[in-house]
Amino acid sequence: MNIKLKKLLTIILLTLIVLNLNFIPTALAADTANGEKIFSVQCAGCHINGSNIVRRGKNLKLKALKKYGMDSIEAISSIVANGKNNMSAYKDRLTEQEIQNVSAYVLEQAQKGWR
Repeated sequence: MNIKLKKLLTIILLTLIVLNLNFIPTALAADTANGEKIFSVQCAGCHINGSNIVRRGKNLKLKALKKYGMDSIEAISSIVANGKNNMSAYKDRLTEQEIQNVSAYVLEQAQKGWR
């Protein structure tokens, strides 16, 4: 194989790899079963079944998440890590992977209606 063809094939292959990686949803990389365990221990006290015992309107139901722009794993992860208002920050208590896992679990449950 000549050098130009090898370079072209390498570029095509690398492009396909990069494109494919960009389409892998974050939720697939997260362990939602572990996220459920973390949620039970760390979050359910205030957010049982996606509700909010502190501020009713700021619950984890899909409608509220969308209303407040929190309907992505990235947005949920930011709130979990950094907290906001009455919501405590968990970046010192949970690893980055645990935050991703619990965020994926929350989004998954919201999409299912917390059933």
